[in-house]
Amino acid sequence: MTATVQPARRAQQNVFWKRFRRSTPGKIGAVMVLVFVIAAVLAPILHPYDASRDLDYRYRLAPPSVSAVWDKDAAAKYTDPVSGKVDYGRHIFGTDNLGRDVAVRVWHGARVSLIIGIVATAIALVIGSVLGLLAGYFGGLLDSTLGYVTDVLLAFPSILIAIGIASISNLPGLYTVMLAVSIPQVPLYLRLTRSVVLSVREREFVQAAGALGAGNGRMLYRHVLPNSLSPLIVQGALSIATATIEAAALGFLGLGVPPPNPEWGTMLSDSREYYTSAAWTMIFPGLAILFTVLGFNLLGDGLRDVLDPRSTQ
Repeated sequence: MTATVQPARRAQQNVFWKRFRRSTPGKIGAVMVLVFVIAAVLAPILHPYDASRDLDYRYRLAPPSVSAVWDKDAAAKYTDPVSGKVDYGRHIFGTDNLGRDVAVRVWHGARVSLIIGIVATAIALVIGSVLGLLAGYFGGLLDSTLGYVTDVLLAFPSILIAIGIASISNLPGLYTVMLAVSIPQVPLYLRLTRSVVLSVREREFVQAAGALGAGNGRMLYRHVLPNSLSPLIVQGALSIATATIEAAALGFLGLGVPPPNPEWGTMLSDSREYYTSAAWTMIFPGLAILFTVLGFNLLGDGLRDVLDPRSTQ
């Protein structure tokens, strides 16, 4: 049995990687996501962040370090009076209104966004897929009730639900954002899983397993769930992108991770007063959000091309 299963699994893996290598969006997205993950993981190691220690009012709103090459006036403004050296060259993305290094805060913000994206998506995926499995497999009153609840939740914009949850939650900031971002995504996974289960449960191998006496638990775990994973994986990648945007939106509105913790949405909110005089305080967090969301969306598109059984690539 094992000798037969192992070659089959290796063959499936070979097909997966062959298709993925042919997917240009998937490869670009994978590289962008890898850069994002590396930045999030290495940020605490390369530059431990201390909100109180990293304040330096001498270099408030210092421009990015590359400005020293062409802006001699800016270089003179941030020259150390004792040593005579231009000291702001270490701030490659410049500094904010409190003299904090924007690059360091962007890197640490990647860590916060990664945690929120993965945890919020995992919560929504687990709850939504379990409810979708039960609704699609058993049907009846459970299916009807969950269907009505799903319709009501999907009638509201997800960001509106997230704002409402964040406004009334008493949990610490990071946990509030995770909860607020995950709840609106549960109906998506519920409906997606239910639609796949309705199709899978009618297939011959599932009917044969039932005829041989397999119980409902075994049917769901061994036959229905494994054949429902492909669309859930694709949706998971797309959901991390959605979670990143919504977490940044909550931070921008003052409902996200509280300061002085570095979070991209909060950084955008803090930089509103300086977007004309110190645009870099807004540009780099905005580019980080764009880069991350685009990467996960491209990765999701690539996974859809690879995992779609109707793909001809």
